[in-house]
Formats: sequence, C-alpha cells, structure tokens
Amino acid sequence: MLHIVPSPPVMPAPARILSTIPATDFRVTEGVARGEAMGFADELVLDDIYQLAPGAGRRPLELIGDEDDSFRVAATSATGTPGNPVVIDSCATLMERDGTTLEMLILVEIEGTEAAAVHLMPLAPLAPRIDYRLVGLDRHAGTMRLAEAASSSFLRGTRITLATGAQVAVEDLRPGDRILTRDSGPRPLRWIGQTTLRATGAFAPVLIRKGALNNENDLTLSPDHRVFIWQREDRIGAGRAEVLVKVRNLVNGRDVVQLDGGFVDYFQLLFDAHHIIYAEGIAAESLYAGPATRAALPEGLAAARHGPSRHMGYEVKDSLLAPADAVALLRRASEAR
Repeated sequence: MLHIVPSPPVMPAPARILSTIPATDFRVTEGVARGEAMGFADELVLDDIYQLAPGAGRRPLELIGDEDDSFRVAATSATGTPGNPVVIDSCATLMERDGTTLEMLILVEIEGTEAAAVHLMPLAPLAPRIDYRLVGLDRHAGTMRLAEAASSSFLRGTRITLATGAQVAVEDLRPGDRILTRDSGPRPLRWIGQTTLRATGAFAPVLIRKGALNNENDLTLSPDHRVFIWQREDRIGAGRAEVLVKVRNLVNGRDVVQLDGGFVDYFQLLFDAHHIIYAEGIAAESLYAGPATRAALPEGLAAARHGPSRHMGYEVKDSLLAPADAVALLRRASEAR
C-alpha cells in the first residue's frame, strides 16, 4: 500500500474554486413543485421541469478542504459566508427536450443547524429559457463527480519528460518511472490513473496550441489543470514571478480552445508529493491528493494525502486573467528580457 509522505506545512490548505449558480436562479416551471428552487435531494420531485433565470450567471465558490475531508467556505470566497460548512448533497441528472442529458452537483451551505444556501454546480453549460427535466438523483455520486472534475489530467498521447530527458506518452508510463520535476529533480511515479468521460462542460478538454505559451507541441489538459509560468515581467499583476494558471481561464477561442463533444481519455499522475512536471514543453502540475480529489483514487490509495504545497500559493485569481489577451500577456511575460 502506498503511503503519501506529507510535505512540510509551508502554507494553508489550498482553496478549490467551484463555478456555481445560486439555486434560487434555477426553478421549477412545470410540475409538482412549480415555482420552487432546486434544493435538497429529499425535497425534489422527478419529472419536474426547471429553467435557468434570464441573466443568471456563475459565481466562484471557494472551498477549503479540512483533514476529515469536509469542506467550508474560504475567507476569500465571493460567494457564501466564510467558515460555513458545505456538504455535497447529491448529483442531479437533467434532460433537455432533445434527449441531451447533463449533471449538476447540489451543494448545501450550513450555518448552525440550518441550511443557509444551496449552490448548484452544473457539469455542462446551462442556458435560460431551456426546459430541463429532472430525470435522476444520486445521493452518492456527487463526491466522485467533484473528484473527477478537480483531478488534474493529461489527455491520451501527451508526452511527459522523464529524468533522462526522454519524452514518453502518458499512457505508456508505469509506476516507478522517474519523472523530471521542476523543483525536486527526478521523482518516481507512484500511480497512474485513467478515466474516460464525456467531453462536455467541466470535462471538456482544453487545447493549448503549439507556441501559445511557448510550448513545443499542442498540449491538451482537463479544464481545471494548472500550468506553471515563470514571468520575467509581471504583466498580469500577480505580484510574483511564479504563477499557476487554470487552463480554463486561458480559453480565447484562438490559440487556446475548449474541445466540447464526444468522449475523452484522461490520465492522472500521482507522486509522493505535489510536483510541477513537464508536458509537451510546458510545466504543469501533477495530481494533488486532497479532499476534493481523493474519491477518485482507487481503494488502495484511499488514504493518500498530500500536505500543503507551496505551489498552490502561486495560483492566479480568475479576475487577473479576464483580459482577452491573457495568453499573449503570459507568453510575452515569460519571454521578456
């Protein structure tokens, strides 16, 4: 059995930023509970039809995972009350009139002994004035679906740099292979996971085209996967040279695009600690074993736990990447002399 050796506690536990909508913006328009917002699984009625309110938008809900794998609202969260516990109530399955299905996580924020708010995390895009029929509820799948969405994953075919300098397709790696890390030199790979998912919404891969971030070849990652960039000039106002950026925040429709549709084979690379490794010439993170991701690990690794990682302190807030030319800014920042 693998035992993860905790890293030195150099910083607080990292926050997980979820893209959510308030339950009050998603109400029943036809059915038994007409007019009511989506809530706890025990209160929902199958076959009720919901619509998203016009003008409703997603909000960042930042969660801190505690040692017992529970969650609470982070102090920096723009949504929710800092410190309040948040539980994953269930995973709802919705169907559009054309038969297309999507999933939505139902998150309940607790204050004292009462529910303070319900936050919804759609795993695929929602649009107003579209009917969504509630066709399924799973009280146990929510934790796994969140773990799948939060896991840093490489697409099949991605070439990973070994300690020897050789580049090997991620699917050809094996536990024990020594991988080159940015800060700790060669480190043995402990586990490699594989997941096949529908490539839509939270699971639709992001393609960084060759050269977009000075990468040698096209690189395709899961949306929440973070890439590491060392800025010679701080062009985005991060206040530091070293930054980690979620690739979903770099999508511009040109040299960084999201590939929606079909299915995708994802691979996760786990080490004894959270590392920055190299994929297609880009520095990118390995899987972080924390409260949000442990449900996706096999039974033998269920106790895997990484200590706080200094790398998480490099993560850039979404707001700093709002400009449409964020990719160009980061590329020039890493090239500046």
